[in-house]
Amino acid sequence: MSRPAALTLPPWLAHALRAQRGPVPWNAVLRGALSAGPLLLVAVLVDRTHLGVVAAIAAMLAGINDRPGSRRASVRRLGAPALAGAGGLLVGTYAGEHVGAVTLTLLLTLVGLVAGGVSAVGPVASGAGTQLLVASAIGAGMPLPEPGWQRALAFVVGAGWLLGLRLVLPTPGAFAGDFRFDGERAAVAAVYDAVAELLDAAGSPESTSRRAALTAALDHAQDALAGPRLRRYASSAAERRLHAQYAAALPLAEAATALAWTGEALAGRASEGPRRLAEAVRAGTHTGPLPAPSRSAAGLRALDDALLHAAEAFDRGKGSDLHTRRRGVRDVLRTAFGAGGREYGLRVALCFGASVGVAQALHHARWYGDHPHWYWLPATAVFLVKPDLGPLASRVLNRAAGTVLGALLFAGFAAVLPRPEGLIALVALSGALIPVATRHFAAQTAVVTLLVLSLVMVGGEPQASAGRIGETLLACAIVLIVGHLPMPGQRGGGVRTRLVAASDAAHAYLAHVLRESDAHVLRVGVGGDSDARAVRWTLRREAYRTLAEARTAIALAAAELPALARHSEGTDEVVALLERLVDTTTACAVHLDDSGRLTRRHTERLNELLDELAKERERVGLRLPELPLAV
Repeated sequence: MSRPAALTLPPWLAHALRAQRGPVPWNAVLRGALSAGPLLLVAVLVDRTHLGVVAAIAAMLAGINDRPGSRRASVRRLGAPALAGAGGLLVGTYAGEHVGAVTLTLLLTLVGLVAGGVSAVGPVASGAGTQLLVASAIGAGMPLPEPGWQRALAFVVGAGWLLGLRLVLPTPGAFAGDFRFDGERAAVAAVYDAVAELLDAAGSPESTSRRAALTAALDHAQDALAGPRLRRYASSAAERRLHAQYAAALPLAEAATALAWTGEALAGRASEGPRRLAEAVRAGTHTGPLPAPSRSAAGLRALDDALLHAAEAFDRGKGSDLHTRRRGVRDVLRTAFGAGGREYGLRVALCFGASVGVAQALHHARWYGDHPHWYWLPATAVFLVKPDLGPLASRVLNRAAGTVLGALLFAGFAAVLPRPEGLIALVALSGALIPVATRHFAAQTAVVTLLVLSLVMVGGEPQASAGRIGETLLACAIVLIVGHLPMPGQRGGGVRTRLVAASDAAHAYLAHVLRESDAHVLRVGVGGDSDARAVRWTLRREAYRTLAEARTAIALAAAELPALARHSEGTDEVVALLERLVDTTTACAVHLDDSGRLTRRHTERLNELLDELAKERERVGLRLPELPLAV
C-alpha cells in the first residue's frame, strides 16, 4: 500500500506561514516596555499629548529596528533611520500645510522615488527609507497643532530615548567583561563556534550549510565591531582585544573552509581548539593550552598555525584591522541609481504615490469624517512594498491578517479600558511585545496596529478599527497591482545587481590568489607576508558577504508569485557555482601558503567551475564579468 503524498505548499504561501525561532530577547522586551508607553505618559502629564504621540511612534519604529547586535552597531541601525524619519516628518508637515492635493501627491511620489533607490544600498539605508516615507505620510496626513520643527524634534527624542536605553541597559550575561561590548563579545565567540561546527561537519552533507553559517557569523561580527566611532581605531583595551580576537578567527575560518572542501572527515580533536577559544571570548579569560590537530595535510597545518596565532593574539590583545572594504560615495550612488535601485525606487514611488493620491481623494470625499487623518493608507503601502520584509504575496497576506487581528483586539480593549491610563498601559504592553512579534510579519503588524490605534485615540482620534481594516485592504490591492506591472528595463534587477556584485567580488578574490600562484609566493606560517594576507582576507570576506546577500535576495524572489518568481529563475544555480568557486579559491590559497604552488586537482576544479559558470551565464542571460582562467 503506497503512502499518500505529502501536501506541498507553493513557495509564496509557505513563506507567509514561516516564523523565526529562538529564545525570547528579554532585554529588548524590557526596552520596548520602557519606550513608547512612558514617553506618552510623560507627555500626557505635561499636557503635550500630541508631541508624545509623535515621540511614541518614533520609539515604536526604532523598536522594530532594535535587533540583536552590538551597542556600537545599534547607533547606526537606530540613529540613521530616526534622522531620516525626522526629515520626512518635516517635509510632510510643511508640504501638507502649504500645497494642494495634486502637488502634495507629486511631491511625495518624488520622495518615494528617492527613498526607494536609497533603500537598495543596504539594511540600514532600507530602514532609513522606510521611516522617511512613513514619517512624511504621518506629517502630511496627521494634522497636529504643533509646528513641524517641534514634531521633528519630538520624533528624534522618541527614537533617541530607545537608543539611549539600548546603550545604557546591560544585557543578560553581560558582566563577564566590559558590559559596553557584550554584543561584540557574543558575536566574536559565535565565529569560533561556527568554525568548530564546520570542522565537525567536514566530509558530511552538512558542511555546505555549516560554511554558510560561518559566513553569517563572520558578517555579524564584522558589523558588530565596525560601528560608528569618534576615533578611527579602537580606543579602549577591551575593544582592541575584541578586534584582535576577531582578526585571529579569519585564518581559522580559512583553514576550516579548505578542510571542508576536501570532503574528508576530521578527528574530533580538530574542533576542540576553536571551541576553547569561543569560551575564552565569552568569559573574557585567557585561552590556556590548546589541543593541536594533526599536521598531516595542508589544511590541518594551516589550522594548527592559526590556533597558535590565535593564542598569541589573545594574550597580546592588540587591535587589528577588521578587513572590511569601505564603500565610498560613488559606490553608494552606483547602487542607488543602478538597475536594482532604479527598479526598486520606481516601484516604491508608484505604490506610495498611488496610495497618497487615493488617500487624498478619500479625504476630500470625507471618507474619514471630521478627523482628517489619512496617513494609514500610504504608511501601510510603504511596509507592503519593501522586499526586505519578505516576498510581495507573503507581505500582503500577513499585513491583511495582522491588521484585522490587531484592529479587532483594539476594538475590544477600547470598549473596556479607561482613558487615557488604560490606553497608555496598552501602548507599553505593545512596545514590549514588538521584539517578539518581529519574528513573523503578521504578528508584528497586529502589535503595531494595536499600538498605533491606542496612540491616536489618546491623541483625540475616535475608535477607527473598521476604517483601518478597509484602508489596509485597499493598500494591499494597490501594492499587488503595482507590484505586477511591467517596468522599464529587465525585471529582477535587484537580484541581478547583487549577483553581479558577488561575481565581481569572486573575480577579485580569485585573481588575487592566482597572482600569488603565478609568482610562486611561498609563505611560512600565518605571520608571513602579512600585507598580502590582509588583502586576501579582505577580498575573501567581501566575496562571501556579497554571495550571502545574493543568496538572500534570490530566496525571497523565488518565494514570489510565479509571475514575479520567473524573472529570477536560474540565478540560484549561478550563486551556488560562485560559492563553490570561492570555496575552491580558499582551498587554493591555503595550499599555496603550504607549498607555494597549486596541485593538478586544484587547477582542474577551478577550470571546471569556470566553464560551468560561463555556460550558466549564457543560459540565464546575465552580464557577469569574465572570470580569469585558472593556471
